Amino acid sequence: MSLIKKAVIAVALSTGLIACGLAQAHPKLLSSTPAEGADATAPAKIELHFSENLMTKFSGAKLLMTEMPGMAAHSPMPMPAKVSGSDDPKTMVITPNTPLTAGTYQVQWRAVSSDTHPITGNVTFKVK
Repeated sequence: MSLIKKAVIAVALSTGLIACGLAQAHPKLLSSTPAEGADATAPAKIELHFSENLMTKFSGAKLLMTEMPGMAAHSPMPMPAKVSGSDDPKTMVITPNTPLTAGTYQVQWRAVSSDTHPITGNVTFKVK
């Protein structure tokens, strides 16, 4: 096999491997504000920072109150909130419609990036 054919094959294989790697890139949650498990003052907004640019049309989140002082055994209560993108395409912003009261909250998120595979997870934090 000639040197040129070997070079062409090597370039084609490398390009294919790179393309496959890019196609398999799933968004991973890198950090959140408030952080997982944090005891915080009531945030005006919750930010989720991912490893990949999000497709906001297919990504989203729900905010739930999972514990309330004095009411240990109640079902999670959905909290009205606006979910949006950010100037940073890797960040999802959840803005509660009203200030959060003392209790434990969970953000259940769904992130979709260019590979179109939905990835889900949650972040739990407490408000003092």
